[in-house]
Amino acid sequence: MLSIENGYSEGEVRDWYARIVKLLPVGEPLELVVEYKVDGVALALIYEQGRLALALTRGDGRRGDDVTHNARTMGGVPLRLDCDAPPERLEVRGEAYIANSDFQHLRAAQIQAGEEPFANPRNAAAGALKLLDPALSSKRKLRFFAHSVGANTGVDFATHTDLLQTVNAWGIPVTPEVRTFATIDEVLAHVTEAMENIGALDFEVDGFVVKVNRIALRDSLGTTSKSPRWVIALKFERYEGITQLLEVHWQVGKTGVLTPVANLAPVEIAGTTVSRASLHNCDEIRRLGVRLGDWVVVEKAGKIIPHVVRVEEHRRETEQPPVEIPSACPQCVTPWIQDEGGVYIRCPNPNCPAQLRETLRYFASRAAMDIEGLGVKLIEQLTEAQIVQRLPDLYRLAEPEPRARILTLDRVGEKSVDNLLAGIEASKQRPLWRLLAGLNIRHVGVRTAQILTDRFGTLDAISAASVDELSRVDEIGEVIATSVYNFLRSEHGHTLIEELRGLGLNFGSPITDQPTPAAGPLVGKTIVVTGTLTQFTRDSIKAFIHERGGHAAGSVSKKTDFVVAGEEAGSKLDKAKTLGVRILTESEFLELANALPPAGGSGSGDTSQPAPPS
Repeated sequence: MLSIENGYSEGEVRDWYARIVKLLPVGEPLELVVEYKVDGVALALIYEQGRLALALTRGDGRRGDDVTHNARTMGGVPLRLDCDAPPERLEVRGEAYIANSDFQHLRAAQIQAGEEPFANPRNAAAGALKLLDPALSSKRKLRFFAHSVGANTGVDFATHTDLLQTVNAWGIPVTPEVRTFATIDEVLAHVTEAMENIGALDFEVDGFVVKVNRIALRDSLGTTSKSPRWVIALKFERYEGITQLLEVHWQVGKTGVLTPVANLAPVEIAGTTVSRASLHNCDEIRRLGVRLGDWVVVEKAGKIIPHVVRVEEHRRETEQPPVEIPSACPQCVTPWIQDEGGVYIRCPNPNCPAQLRETLRYFASRAAMDIEGLGVKLIEQLTEAQIVQRLPDLYRLAEPEPRARILTLDRVGEKSVDNLLAGIEASKQRPLWRLLAGLNIRHVGVRTAQILTDRFGTLDAISAASVDELSRVDEIGEVIATSVYNFLRSEHGHTLIEELRGLGLNFGSPITDQPTPAAGPLVGKTIVVTGTLTQFTRDSIKAFIHERGGHAAGSVSKKTDFVVAGEEAGSKLDKAKTLGVRILTESEFLELANALPPAGGSGSGDTSQPAPPS
């Protein structure tokens, strides 16, 4: 069991990516998987004919301890795989860990019994595995997450995601929230976003693991003497402090989400003073069992984001008041609603002052309209003075009355106002995707806004599209499509769009360079291509489909019309069979498209490199 190469910065991960790209054929598609690096104890579970035969710790990588007696008592370790035809032999690798919620109860019980409490969940888990008595080990409530397999006989996996889905279906929990991405930029953007939510996890994390998804590419990349080349861990240091929770206030975000924020007695962690930390949501408050006045453990991941990890229950001296969940938005007093099937509560009032402030902040940011001179403090002044009461008011600030009122604000002079107004005027010419990203539509960020703009060209075309048309766009899906459709068709959204139109913002340009055919066998069809083709490269097959009015999608779903399968087709072919999607060979696809096999490709690109399997 080899160790994983560690990186501690974005630059080191980019260097790793550059190295593996050089080792692969030019143009080889490279899908990456990102998963949490669970801070537990490495464990290998060996199943023979579907029955748990052996559980071993990693040890020195070659020889580990036999902990089968304790593994049999662990949550997430089935004694028998849940499948009719189990593989002859399967080694499942993962992490044994103790949940944070269980750990805080465990510490409280130890202190009550006069015992020395465990320092952290990882040490407690390592100690539990070494115990000779499985009854004692089970009291520590060990759990297991699978993240890979070792040696196996009788089963093959095309991709890492296939592996995880299969192992999970057999009854072994896998590392949650695993995501796949096409580029290293998308990977690092996801890591940055996921860092903000680490505090809501009920297990310890000390980084993220980035892996090549396709097993065949892993085999090509091979290993060094110490670690596989196809994987790297982006690690961060964790720093903790213990302090007292003084009060909780509720913060309203740009989409109306109410987030509980803990006000803490100041404590120094990793060289900085921490006095606030997010409690994430109502479910997190209930999971922690936190009360006002509690002593809590606060952690900073990567020296950046503080969050409450657990409560020091043994330090409660009296019956302390619970954290109250408000019945309405603390800013506009509108009763909140809860997301269907979700954990977040949200203010549904689009004119909520708190939402306006956060919307303006994001709208002016570099991720959206990039308005120079419109900072957080000025936004607060403009909204508090009611100079800006709605988003379109920004584009009316150059009028005589609003401009005069801005000059009455604290520390605002003629020059700064001129710079602000120039920045607002310049933003009118920003590309449509920036406007779309800044409109505060749920589930629509920069990437989604770019995809919609590339596909439809204008905001009017996006507004005219149905949910089905929107959801058929690659990477959009039904949830995002419904959110976009509902916003643009709502009274609030329609009014906002029309006002911004009248104020002269850029609503995009029609797509006219490649008109969609009015008729043909591919028009309106969603097509997925997988495997190695003889007539096309990956880009040329997409161009071929697009030129004939079809849509080349990246993943198979119930909305896929058919899958074109070449040699070495992988998981997409399997999913198509499961969903009953029509499958075509390359020659059948060309016959359906009523086209002769293109000489030298489709005419849209070089075909010297066949499209690789995906």
